Amino acid sequence: MYPQKIMAQILAMQTIPRVNSELAEQLDLKPHHHSIGLVTLTIDDVGYVALDEATKKADVDVVYAKSFYAGAAHASGPLSGEVIGIIAGSSPDEIRSGLDAIQQKVEFDTYFEAINNNDNHALFAHTVASCGTYLAELADVKVGTPLAYLIAPPLEAVVGLDAALKAADVELKVFFGPPSETNFGGGLLTGSQSSCEAAAHAFREAIENIARNPVI
Repeated sequence: MYPQKIMAQILAMQTIPRVNSELAEQLDLKPHHHSIGLVTLTIDDVGYVALDEATKKADVDVVYAKSFYAGAAHASGPLSGEVIGIIAGSSPDEIRSGLDAIQQKVEFDTYFEAINNNDNHALFAHTVASCGTYLAELADVKVGTPLAYLIAPPLEAVVGLDAALKAADVELKVFFGPPSETNFGGGLLTGSQSSCEAAAHAFREAIENIARNPVI
């Protein structure tokens, strides 16, 4: 059965063609970073995968990416959502290419899933076939390495990660200990692409079982 998709929404997307030097210093930009692009979305983990995609499709770097506390339901304003990301590059054209890649990833490829068709109970079990510079640095792996990006509510995340690690030949590179800023948890696992896909499947299956039988 195909999962019920919970899609993220891009709330705001802006470009600064020539960033101020003082702001550039605060963002720790490199000398060739003259332009930046900013984006906010309703779902943070989708945003992080999309930001990573930008580094593969354009000559840009992710220079800032932060989740907001308590999630999109408690956002500070109508354009805040759950996450802000900033990419930097040498020109507005590179930024535009990066933002286009983000938009494509968010609208067509990356999503949370409703657990047992309950859209109030969600997980993220996404296989990144080949990571870009952003997720590679986060997971301390080489660019191009496959990753299983696994996120769920706190208890479900721990049980699901255990199942994923037992089911496939994967290594836990990053543990997002619950609660995160958005009160979730999870991790980044690495292995072959097929192993990452198997880990994501085991993660999903374990959490679906918890939803059906929360107290054993």
